[in-house]
Amino acid sequence: AQRRALLLAPSRPFWATRAPDTVTADVETSRGTITLELVRAWAPNGVDRFYNLARAGYFDDSRFYRVVYGFVAQFGIAGDPVIARLWNQRKIRPDSVRTPNARGTISYAQYKPTDRTTNLFINLNDNLKLDTLGFAPIGRVVQGMDVADSLYARYSELPMSDPPMGDARRLYRESNKYMDAEYPKMDRIVKITIRPPASAPP
Repeated sequence: AQRRALLLAPSRPFWATRAPDTVTADVETSRGTITLELVRAWAPNGVDRFYNLARAGYFDDSRFYRVVYGFVAQFGIAGDPVIARLWNQRKIRPDSVRTPNARGTISYAQYKPTDRTTNLFINLNDNLKLDTLGFAPIGRVVQGMDVADSLYARYSELPMSDPPMGDARRLYRESNKYMDAEYPKMDRIVKITIRPPASAPP
């Protein structure tokens, strides 16, 4: 209840917290754990948003709703549709592209650099064409890339809208209820845990 209240109050000081320079996040999924290293120098605004959303539990029990084999594994729509719609309106200030969208990096999904909110993807291949389109990586997979590669991707083969597995409007209107009913094999994020910063040497 406290986490939901926090997620429903985006103006609280909590959300302005600056992330550490390097953040390690363990993404527990239905296939295993993916460990991310976020580098604030790469994309400070994007890292701050991910860091605070993860601490608040935003991504917990959400779905990998767009997995395209050899391209991307995308997530970031909260399981609670009220929270998903609220945060989809909270734009992130743009970051410059400081590192390429190589295999294993993680970036925000966007139509243009001013559109970033909560949706992110793991690059399953070297998607360097995204660099020129303004997709700024915020970090990379340091362990569990095999898990990312194994996420269920068959729904991306369906001849539907983009996202390729169904109705994008219903993703925000119904969220997990819609995805679980229509696409039950989607893999999910169980929870994301931010590791405490490593202690400085004495």
